Amino acid sequence: MNMREAAERADSILDGTFVAIRPEVRWTHGETTVGSCDLSRRRAVMTIISEQRRGGFLGVVERFWQKSGYAITSVNSSQEFPAIYAKSPDGFGLRLSIAGKGQAFFEVDSPCVQESPVAAPASRPNGPDYSGGPIPRPDVHDEFWSSNAPLPTSSSSAS
Repeated sequence: MNMREAAERADSILDGTFVAIRPEVRWTHGETTVGSCDLSRRRAVMTIISEQRRGGFLGVVERFWQKSGYAITSVNSSQEFPAIYAKSPDGFGLRLSIAGKGQAFFEVDSPCVQESPVAAPASRPNGPDYSGGPIPRPDVHDEFWSSNAPLPTSSSSAS
């Protein structure tokens, strides 16, 4: 596998993850970084994830990753800045972390691969594209994910 193929694989992991999140969240591409033999793709969620909904959001992603065959390697259960780390069977590292103002960040890191040119992500963000510039704090209010009400215990959106 070369870096271009690794970038495409990272994008497919991210695309699949975002399809699994319901209700849908708004997102933008983050920076792609290239090391000596690896690369990282990032996405930032522009939808505000309230403190009351963060556990449900992380749960949706964690269950999808497990169902996809990714091993959960670590969970940071911090109330303010929780995170989930996973590994795909083909050696890609996955991370979902919640940062300030309830902004979720996704990162997929490749294993060591052959050096090659890397194209920009083919997926189009479903909101403003901040590629190449600073990403602002989340500014999209969602009736579900931004709500301050606790998650209902039998919510189909969080399962």
